[in-house]
Amino acid sequence: MRVTSVQLLMQDRGKEGNVRYALGMLDRCPESDLILLPEIWTSGFFCFDRYATESEPLDGPVVDAFRRWVRRKGCHLHMGSVVEREEGRFFNTSLLLDPAGEVIGKYRKMHLFGYQSLERRLLTPGSEVVVVKTPWGSAGLSTCYDLRFPEFYRRMVDLGVEIFLVAAAWPMARLSAWNLFNRTRALENLAFLFSCNCAGSDAGQQYGGHSALVEPLGNVISEGDEGECYVTAEVDINLVRSVRKEFPALEDRVLR
Repeated sequence: MRVTSVQLLMQDRGKEGNVRYALGMLDRCPESDLILLPEIWTSGFFCFDRYATESEPLDGPVVDAFRRWVRRKGCHLHMGSVVEREEGRFFNTSLLLDPAGEVIGKYRKMHLFGYQSLERRLLTPGSEVVVVKTPWGSAGLSTCYDLRFPEFYRRMVDLGVEIFLVAAAWPMARLSAWNLFNRTRALENLAFLFSCNCAGSDAGQQYGGHSALVEPLGNVISEGDEGECYVTAEVDINLVRSVRKEFPALEDRVLR
């Protein structure tokens, strides 16, 4: 399968401008089986004053536009996350769409960020670990700050996950941690990890880029730089099964 992360350049285009820009980037994307977008790219993660006004229910025009796009292109799309509005509450919600345009995975970010951030104050945390069956195996959905919590990823592995999908708006100031967590979460769980981070900046905060496709032994297959780019590679999902069979570390756990 070919996987591509679309590392979007964040600029002040407004919500509608960001949607048009992202769709244009997708149109120019290398032909892929699975494509990923980053976290809260519709507004910009650090644009907290726009969360409420630019939020939508999941049957709103933003999700509808991307459902129509995947039906035209015939691929799976992890459309990153958006600020979802439901009954007066707001969530950081990521979606996985299948080639028919159906939402096959909906994950509300569980670990909300409070350090120099208003995310925890403005949004409601999710309560459900989300694992989705795909043609390539089970995929677990996660978002940015989740990477700091290894028990979260181990829980997904216990539910059969072979692929982690990560939408992020990780800042340049903590880029070394981002690089470390991408490799570590893959290696310790003997799973693929595909991440998509933002590039550029908003609200005075610089994003780190360096979206990554990591294989089950923690080796980076493909990685972005600090600018806008496509991070793409052919991967063999069977590597997860062969690695876990040859080196069955997950079976040697004492604490469960």
